[in-house]
Amino acid sequence: MSKRYNSVFGRFVFRWLVSSLGLWVAAGLLGDSIDYQSRLGVILIGGLVLTLINTLVKPIVVLISLPALLITLGLFMIVINGLMVMLASKLYGDLHVTNFGAAMLAGMVIGLVNYLVVTIVE
Repeated sequence: MSKRYNSVFGRFVFRWLVSSLGLWVAAGLLGDSIDYQSRLGVILIGGLVLTLINTLVKPIVVLISLPALLITLGLFMIVINGLMVMLASKLYGDLHVTNFGAAMLAGMVIGLVNYLVVTIVE
């Protein structure tokens, strides 16, 4: 990560903005599967909720599901990412994901956007 984001707060804000961007791209690609009421505020708050979930909950879920991750050679991360998107949708009602399949696709899109942005910034 760039030297600009050395502080914990700076890294968190960067991750929040990247998650929000990924969520917006996923909503655009998946159409009616993700409803954010065409409001930027919903995307930003949804990105914040997703970032908090990925920071606090996801490491525990990954640790618990380590056997499944090892057996599937890491492909189970797609399911975990989908679960995190669904959890964000449940915790923040204005962001609505229609089903688990859409959540898994959104998780893949968000992960890809995250990878691309971090690669460009570094």
